[in-house]
Amino acid sequence: MTTALPRQTRPLPGLPTATEPAPRVDSLTGMRFIAAFAVFVHHFTGLSAQGGVAHAPLLFPYSTLGANGVGFFFVLSGFLLTWGHRPGTLARLFYWRRAGRILPAHLVATIPCVWVFYLWGGVPTDDFSFVASLFLAQTWFPGVVPTLPGNGVAWTLSVEAFFYLLFPFAIRGALRLRTRTLALIAGGGLVAMWLVKWWTAVHLSPFASEWIMRNPVSRLPEFGVGMACALALRRGYRFRLDPPVLLGCLAAYAVLYCHRTTWFGPQVAAQLLWTLRPFAALFAVLFIAAYVQRELTGRRGWLCSRPMVLLGLWSYAFYLLHQTVNRLILDTWGRPQPENSAVFTLLGVAVTVVALSWAMFTYVEEPARKWCARRTPGSWRRCVGTR
Repeated sequence: MTTALPRQTRPLPGLPTATEPAPRVDSLTGMRFIAAFAVFVHHFTGLSAQGGVAHAPLLFPYSTLGANGVGFFFVLSGFLLTWGHRPGTLARLFYWRRAGRILPAHLVATIPCVWVFYLWGGVPTDDFSFVASLFLAQTWFPGVVPTLPGNGVAWTLSVEAFFYLLFPFAIRGALRLRTRTLALIAGGGLVAMWLVKWWTAVHLSPFASEWIMRNPVSRLPEFGVGMACALALRRGYRFRLDPPVLLGCLAAYAVLYCHRTTWFGPQVAAQLLWTLRPFAALFAVLFIAAYVQRELTGRRGWLCSRPMVLLGLWSYAFYLLHQTVNRLILDTWGRPQPENSAVFTLLGVAVTVVALSWAMFTYVEEPARKWCARRTPGSWRRCVGTR
């Protein structure tokens, strides 16, 4: 399925410089929406017939794997930041751009969430937990109320913020390392994720184990895999990857995982559970590498189509808003009996969230990004490529 040896076919561009920006890869933008939609499906159908907005037996239990869309985001974030890195970029310029990209939409999306979850819905919380969520520090504290305070899905932004903080320093070290050394470090990070999950599951409570696995430090290996992949491709490495074959392998893995408790003994079933996140990160980086290589050699597919690119641009807003809409529907109409017709409800709600996401992107996210770009000090921009 894969070959990590260099294969000189059509050359990829070198590491970007101050005068050579990184090439845009539209297929990765389309992938962002698929990952966000997978998380939405997981939240909509729930972890059981008693969870979510409307349970569809046709989708369950495979829909539970949609939670790993957040892992894909972490891998993709590491890849894209490394792919587009320009040597000499000041750390403060990087932080300014990231803040302008994520904070305005995060703060605006929190407003309807407060009303739906806490004022109308009556979900208990406290001032410390809510303020921690606003400043994207909630994943560092195990005692916040509820477990995912503020806009619950924003816990992933807390993880992203930690990686953003480290990235200007991590990229400098990564650029000094050989590609195979980076690959070994990235692989070792995924093994560490598995071992940490194994140890916490055996020795700690389920709550403590999940808090540790949500902690930003525990998710760093996913970013690291994305960084290593981006640098490998930039340095001319090729990976013989066929997306249909990858999709078939992912489908087979999903079947094995979802039926682990009935097909395997308890020890094998537990290992499949504990290795889920590392395997999800591995599949994510393989798909990213496959589609980047296809697009840079001129093979554009449906992920590069205008509808998918637009959906990808709106995917951040989609992710921030979807759970608030889900909760509003659940509190207004209640949870229906499990039946496959819930799939049509799911699609209708998804269209609604897409429309709201378009509005968020058009009137909040993009204007805020442009506002920050216009107010970037000129001295910061002039330093790019000079160090």
